[in-house]
Amino acid sequence: MNFMAVAEKTVASTLLGVLPITAILFGFQFLIIRRRPANLRKIIIGFVYVVVGLTLFLVGLEIGIFPIGESMAEKLSQPDKRAWTLLFAVCIGYSTTMAEPALMAIAAKAEEISAGGLPSFYLRNAVALGVAAGLALGVYRIFSGGPLWVYILAGYVVTVILTFAAPREIVPLAYDSGGVTTSTITVPLVTALGLGLASHIPGRNPMIDGFGLIAFASVFPMISVLSYSIIANVKQKLRNERR
Repeated sequence: MNFMAVAEKTVASTLLGVLPITAILFGFQFLIIRRRPANLRKIIIGFVYVVVGLTLFLVGLEIGIFPIGESMAEKLSQPDKRAWTLLFAVCIGYSTTMAEPALMAIAAKAEEISAGGLPSFYLRNAVALGVAAGLALGVYRIFSGGPLWVYILAGYVVTVILTFAAPREIVPLAYDSGGVTTSTITVPLVTALGLGLASHIPGRNPMIDGFGLIAFASVFPMISVLSYSIIANVKQKLRNERR
């Protein structure tokens, strides 16, 4: 599919996607609040930027990221390269998560609210390590062909157990961390890797095994952040006892 065909298709789908939220916002503004929005010109320009930005992003995924991911997955799905595939999953999980804008924003706010008690860099690393471990396990599951629900159920059982042991104020942040990792940068690359591997390994279903990889990138950051908070809490208690 050439660039213009992809662009035309993407512009149409982006407009359809943005239209409902635009209608809701302006509908409430004019019908409920009954007041003309301040800086209407800037708002319209902002929506244009949103449409253009989303379109360029989605076109880039279609003609760039997905083909690269599929070609890499095809090469890495060979039996003699599976160790490299696991290493690649770890690296791609860690690096994409560290670059995730949503995680940066949440980590910065967490550091601000905690008055520096929860450093942004440490939180981002805890989340990134969770994603890396989750993707490695998810890729291993694609290779081995184990049932997806068993892995995910086990992950959530561990999450629930850690929830009771972790400091109370960290639990909501840990749960949010599982959501922000499945965002702008991480999801396209993880999807491309999962679909590529599932498409080239006999007996795998891209709909289950390919998209199922995203579930691992969601649950394991919760485990890593909760574990980090428990370890940090224990260390703090030991330091207090020594004083």
